[in-house]
Amino acid sequence: MCYKYGSPDVLEMLEVEKPTPEDNQVLVKIHAASVNYGNLVLLRGEPLLARFAFGLLKPKYSIPGGDIAGRVEAVGKYVKQFQPGDEVFGDLSSCGWSGFAEYVAVPENALAIKPANISFVEAAAVPMAGVTALQGLRDKGKIQSGQKVLINGASGGVGTFAVQIAKSFGAEVTAVCSTRNVDIVQSIGAAHVIDYTKEDFTKKAERYDLILAVNGYKPISAYKRSLNPKGNYVMVGGAGAQLTQAMVLGPWHSFISNKKMGTMLQSANQKDLIFMKELLEAGKVKPVIDRCYKFSEVPDAFRYFEEGHAQGKVVITV
Repeated sequence: MCYKYGSPDVLEMLEVEKPTPEDNQVLVKIHAASVNYGNLVLLRGEPLLARFAFGLLKPKYSIPGGDIAGRVEAVGKYVKQFQPGDEVFGDLSSCGWSGFAEYVAVPENALAIKPANISFVEAAAVPMAGVTALQGLRDKGKIQSGQKVLINGASGGVGTFAVQIAKSFGAEVTAVCSTRNVDIVQSIGAAHVIDYTKEDFTKKAERYDLILAVNGYKPISAYKRSLNPKGNYVMVGGAGAQLTQAMVLGPWHSFISNKKMGTMLQSANQKDLIFMKELLEAGKVKPVIDRCYKFSEVPDAFRYFEEGHAQGKVVITV
């Protein structure tokens, strides 16, 4: 539980009443959940603008946790898609969060049937990060087969999904990461890897049709230089300055050139969750898990996540 904004130290483990599903809700016994940037915003209350959505003075949602995977225990009388015993996964960010718990009652459209070929731990890693990567590449980035795509911040939660999703669309993927993560991004399908500790991709001659900025910081002018004519730059994460430039300067750069530059905020929806399910079942995407923490270790999971060096996803087992 989180009753005030602050560090992971403000989190408390409390016993509350087991939720009862409403007529249009599904009761899920949670087996695993994962940590995302949105959880950190909900905990810290930063950036301050986010408090208009999460609560001005204290968290509007006392139980953090967006991604879950578990088993359906009960359904409301109007629920049509699920029945008790179904294994499911989902994103609760649009319906009250509350994923760091033993049970949650949620609308059925927040869930999808879990792919049979992956575990609960792997499934819990997928929804927010996977859909963010998908929407950034496919919807905002307009990815096409044969394009040269660069993922900056390729070894984190969103980045590892982005590398695999871009490859599944037939793109030639260049991954940018640190030395310790080179092997990981190569193992998930990156055709080329740039170690940012040794070279700056924005100063190289290579140009890209699509750049997905997931982490780190580069001036928007540097990203623009690295785009092909009519190229597309999509910012989905990274430093605050990077977000500000994408929001403020992106529209201007898009107006004065044929290059499209801007940012994107992930939108939870069942259709894209099912799309991710199909990629997982086809073996085109596999979640990369860095660490698993016990339910009693949620504060430790947040502390590790805040360090910003996770290789893939950080998962909580319930």
